[in-house]
Amino acid sequence: MTIDDVRIEKVKLEKPEDMNIIIGQSHFIKTVEDLEEALVNTVPGIKYGIGFCEASGQRLVRYAGNDSELVDIVQRNCMNIGAGHFFMVAMKEAFPINVLRSVKSVPEVCNIYAATANPVELIIAETELGRGILGVIDGSSPVGVEGEDDIRARIKLLRDIGYKK
Repeated sequence: MTIDDVRIEKVKLEKPEDMNIIIGQSHFIKTVEDLEEALVNTVPGIKYGIGFCEASGQRLVRYAGNDSELVDIVQRNCMNIGAGHFFMVAMKEAFPINVLRSVKSVPEVCNIYAATANPVELIIAETELGRGILGVIDGSSPVGVEGEDDIRARIKLLRDIGYKK
């Protein structure tokens, strides 16, 4: 689809079904190192890969991580999405809820688009200048409203996994 000189594209994020990710926008080359510090200082032992699409200068995908599979996944996604100042964090041994506050507090982070294990599609706009993220499709649409059994199951799950007492 094009609007004047803007091309709109849907890009599916590549990731294993159970992998948790955070995707966002940032503005400076030190993003990778600062995100890395935020992750390891918040959850010791976290397994992660971080990718960041540099939007000026050399315009490289900058990356860090301590798990080669996760690093490979973020590198491929960053190259495929190609949006300026886009970052992706892929993680194991932690959930977005564990690190999201720390990630948001990184001075370079401008916006968080999604923090999820769901399938994700990004809506990308492309112009002569480059590519940018317009929005994110995170998972599927609801099929109904929870009932009493669903409420009990939700409450039990949160207690079983240690997020509520």
